[in-house]
Amino acid sequence: MSLSLDSFACGPNGELDWIFETTDERATAWTLETLAQAGAHLMGSRTYYDMAAFWPTSNEAFAAPMNDLPKVVFSRKASLAPPSLELTSPAFLDAMRASAEAGEPPIVFAPTRSWTEPTLANGDLATEITALKQQPGKDLLAHGGASFAQSLVATGLIDEYRLLVHPVALGKGRPLFSALSKPLRLRLASATQFEGPVALVYHPA
Repeated sequence: MSLSLDSFACGPNGELDWIFETTDERATAWTLETLAQAGAHLMGSRTYYDMAAFWPTSNEAFAAPMNDLPKVVFSRKASLAPPSLELTSPAFLDAMRASAEAGEPPIVFAPTRSWTEPTLANGDLATEITALKQQPGKDLLAHGGASFAQSLVATGLIDEYRLLVHPVALGKGRPLFSALSKPLRLRLASATQFEGPVALVYHPA
């Protein structure tokens, strides 16, 4: 999770531009390493639909792990409507234009099953997380979505916090830890300084 210096996960209207303005190549590599260690990607339904409309046609560094990683979507609904999977990312549209200008066959858009067939978790959040943690496999990675992250923090079931603290103060926004009912005590496991953000890894004390 990316955080501002004043502990906001995003601006008051969900703004995230400050993350991209203050990151660097080493911080990106650190995040990619985190993704590589994961066996499934946990997210709320709003984040799922936002990401499903972008990552399948992206050529950014995160695209491959974001598209390949199985998805577990948390929602109170009994079922999920299919994502729109719009072909709107600039990289994909540029590739389509270049292919057409070169007289090549059109690019085939084939989103992975991780986006079209995610696992739906619509029960009690703590119960669902506990059941997922009991299954064998690699780490579960919760990524993105301030509301979902706040609810997840409140369960007390997070085993590791991997935070990128960016050199920017927002003044107002949506804090990661605002849903806590009592202080959360953590132990610093590692700290890595990059050109922009600092990577902090915490475990429950």
